[in-house]
Amino acid sequence: MNYPRISNRSQIGTAWVGTHIVLIRCNYMNNQVVAVFKSDHAPFEPTSNNCAETLSRYISIGYTLIGAYPLDDKEVQYVLQYR
Repeated sequence: MNYPRISNRSQIGTAWVGTHIVLIRCNYMNNQVVAVFKSDHAPFEPTSNNCAETLSRYISIGYTLIGAYPLDDKEVQYVLQYR
């Protein structure tokens, strides 16, 4: 018998599908991570104090850089997307 798959049911251990966003705020003068914000179920890596290393970790697990925005004279915010 073929049973229909119920995809909107919440189950423990079920992978979350969809789009995830991570925001990484860095001080580009000294290459330091200021803050990291992510969507609730986003795949994540441990954050390094080094901004370039943190970006590298997220890109290596499948995130795509979709934007980099200056916040002030020392900080930039990177927006990464995972699909």
